[in-house]
Amino acid sequence: MTSDAWGIEAGFEDALGVWRETDADTRRAIRAAMGADPRAMAPPPGARVRVLRPGEAIRVSHPSELVLEDGTILPVTAATPPDLPLGYHRMSRLDGAAPVHVIMAPPRCHLPPDLQAWGWAVQLYGLRSATSWGMGDLADLRELARWSADALGAGVLVVNPLGAATPGVPQQPSPYFPSSRRYRNPLYLRVEEVPGVEAVGSDLDRLAATGRALNREARINRDAVFRLKMDALERLWPRFSADPDFDRYVAQQGPALAEFATFCALAEHHGGGWRAWPAEHRHPRAAAVRRFSTEHAGRVRFHQWIQWLLDGQLARSTNDVRLIQDLPIGIDPDGADAWAWQDLLALDATVGAPPDEYNTRGQDWGLPPFIPHKLRAEGYAPLVQTLRAMLRHSGGLRIDHVMGLFRLFWIPAGRGPRGGAFVRYEARELLAIVALESHRARAIIVGEDLGTVEPRARRELARRGILSCRLVWFEANRPARYPLRSLAAVTTHDLPTIAGMWSGSDLRTQYALGLAPDEASTRAIRGRLQAMTAVAPDADRTEVVLRTHDLLATARSMLITATLEDALGVEERPNLPGASSDHANWCRPLPKLLEEIEADKLPLAIGRTLARRAPARGRRRGRGIRVVKKAAPGDSASQTS
Repeated sequence: MTSDAWGIEAGFEDALGVWRETDADTRRAIRAAMGADPRAMAPPPGARVRVLRPGEAIRVSHPSELVLEDGTILPVTAATPPDLPLGYHRMSRLDGAAPVHVIMAPPRCHLPPDLQAWGWAVQLYGLRSATSWGMGDLADLRELARWSADALGAGVLVVNPLGAATPGVPQQPSPYFPSSRRYRNPLYLRVEEVPGVEAVGSDLDRLAATGRALNREARINRDAVFRLKMDALERLWPRFSADPDFDRYVAQQGPALAEFATFCALAEHHGGGWRAWPAEHRHPRAAAVRRFSTEHAGRVRFHQWIQWLLDGQLARSTNDVRLIQDLPIGIDPDGADAWAWQDLLALDATVGAPPDEYNTRGQDWGLPPFIPHKLRAEGYAPLVQTLRAMLRHSGGLRIDHVMGLFRLFWIPAGRGPRGGAFVRYEARELLAIVALESHRARAIIVGEDLGTVEPRARRELARRGILSCRLVWFEANRPARYPLRSLAAVTTHDLPTIAGMWSGSDLRTQYALGLAPDEASTRAIRGRLQAMTAVAPDADRTEVVLRTHDLLATARSMLITATLEDALGVEERPNLPGASSDHANWCRPLPKLLEEIEADKLPLAIGRTLARRAPARGRRRGRGIRVVKKAAPGDSASQTS
């Protein structure tokens, strides 16, 4: 695939096999979104990047100085030492030439050869317990992990993105549109576990009673939860006394946390997104922002304290299973991370998907892309920080739309998906960073590769030890033939549940909402499910759910996950791409409380079935036809590829 100096590809082959040329207007619009000089033929020269593996070295023609990640300074006269430690180093020529970012990384991600586990995929906000305040929290996650491990032998737990939303109401419902991927959402705090809670007494009892009453609502009311929990935290904050653990956390997080907390304080002060703030506060390194941070130091400290609380509660939820977090493909353009990294983002463009036979208009996800040459010149600091933050207290990471490590479909502002083009990134460098952070955290990496994926890219992901995703809905072969290095599941958060697929309610809902679903594809999936499970056409949904998980249990995949929606026979999926806001995407609680789920026969049966699956090692590797289509960030639908 050819691309120009800016990474803009010459064109692409669409879902029907038709070549779509990138026209001159699209090129100009993308370059303009990158902030390029219209007369420039290539990006300005900047710091270079070199990826090394253990034992490799860089030969130099001029005396240089190598600064290791730990601050050690090494003179370089002929070549860098072949035994450099893993990490991010920086080499500068003594004559002042452009520096080189040196990434010393392992050849592949951390992946135990004997890995074999099953677990639940959970939308944490929907996992309410009797003590929740209207939505699931980190204490509920801890209890689900304990029960799953002790009662059902689960070894993993895959959870929706936990990234922070901008403070204030309305709260952003989508986990895939975070203000920050580095810091977490206060809505997931269990208030009763905050230090000093005993001193609040009756005031907290009143707030807790109001919060628990929200459990009776049919939808997650994030705005109400936000108001209650912020009220409680503001009452608790003045009672917080000095804690060396808090001080260590703040020092460890350093400028990144201070910047995030300052953003939160500014968002409370001005309201709305940062692009509508007064000009003096629109850039994190402005003098007025520093003055604001000093003048509002108490409020900045308050938001740092909230993140410390979240960090501690998340750590306590990972003692029983390997927690796999979910990395969204992008960030809210008006959020904290975009404010921090605005100089590296194309804020006049968004990413999405080109038109195809199922979605003739294409898709615009509203997420701003990083500008390749600017991101590279910074040594990929945003990616490093994001991966490190999301792997903190985690044993794995699912990378949404993993093809974004190779290329993204850019849509210049005002042009729509038909006026977009693919922009390529330096995949070798990005994959090296993923491998290094995986190695450091001893965390497995899963790539959500359910889109139009280039065969070369899929081979590279496998070579790097990144697990593929295989879904019953999209695979022509039975699970027993799925590849060993994969995560096997029936569905995802934005695809039909088993009950919704089987009953036809998911299809009817799409028609009622005017979404024009691909009925033929849906019926083909249902027919394939019936054939593989050997159930009668009019079988009860409970029987179909059980037989489907019997089938899933035959997968030789290293990881197998089941959704709690399927385990409870839920017909509605958590997210229906394209549906209007009144459809309650990302706002549907599970129909039973956690305490009831732990006693329910169907989840118990599914868990025991998956825990008894035959060993994966020693079986022959099968070859499958991929039948997949990308729908939206974190979304999938069917397409042959």
